[in-house]
Amino acid sequence: MIYEIVHVTTYDYGGRVGSSRCLLHLEPRDDARQSVLFSSVEVDPAPLEMIAGRDFFGNGMRIVRLGELHARLVIRARSRIAVSPSAAPLPSAAWERARDEAAAIADLGPDSPVHHIFPSRYVPLLPAATDLARTSFPPGRSAAEGALDLAVRIHGGFAYDPEATEVSTPLREVLGSRRGVCQDFAHLMIAGLRGLGIPAAYVSGYLRTRPPPGRERLVGADATHAWVAVWCGRDGGWIGIDPTNAIAAGEDHVVLARGRDYGDVSPVSGVVLASSGQRLSVSVDVRPVEASTPQALAG
Repeated sequence: MIYEIVHVTTYDYGGRVGSSRCLLHLEPRDDARQSVLFSSVEVDPAPLEMIAGRDFFGNGMRIVRLGELHARLVIRARSRIAVSPSAAPLPSAAWERARDEAAAIADLGPDSPVHHIFPSRYVPLLPAATDLARTSFPPGRSAAEGALDLAVRIHGGFAYDPEATEVSTPLREVLGSRRGVCQDFAHLMIAGLRGLGIPAAYVSGYLRTRPPPGRERLVGADATHAWVAVWCGRDGGWIGIDPTNAIAAGEDHVVLARGRDYGDVSPVSGVVLASSGQRLSVSVDVRPVEASTPQALAG
């Protein structure tokens, strides 16, 4: 499946901003299941400087510096991505084996599972999260089956509520209220897996939404999404699990970036020099494109 994605981030400020510096993670990854056919990022007002590069984990990033007085900042990212369905069965290695293999790895490269065992900024190791995960991992069960079972239990035991949390809401509060959004559920699942010694990474990206039968899809109705990459041992590698929807990540999931938690892969972060407040709006459109047409492969 080929998707054309338009992701627009708009900041409206209460006054004029003199300068700002932003870090953008808005360019999808190339990996085993998806290929980037085209990607661009435009910023208005025009920045003084925009430096493209890769972060430690191999995610595309841009450092943007603005110096022109402005009351609105618009960041528009466009990309065209080819995503392949996963036909392989879930890895069968026992979770204890994946845990022990991860603990024995000395590699500190960007793809190493070692980086995803320990607590991170948004994912502390909480006993309650570990206990939640432990039920899904009886002795000998495969890491993949246990992770999918945990996703199903989070989906059934926690309510999706966009008003319940913010980016800064501690994971302990999510556990207490049992409410949150995809970011919270991904962090919760990661905390539980890491508490058992199973490497788990945070994945940001997009999820294609399908309209009800007989209804046209709405442009801009899609949104950014988050799920989990679980390490299933040396032979099984990384697999994607979506706890918000209780499914394995598939052809409808487009990977934007991967890191230890949201703090590593926030689409837009930075510093603004201003004395007023701001209002943020985000619009995402994920549109399937017919692969047989010339436009599908054009930039």
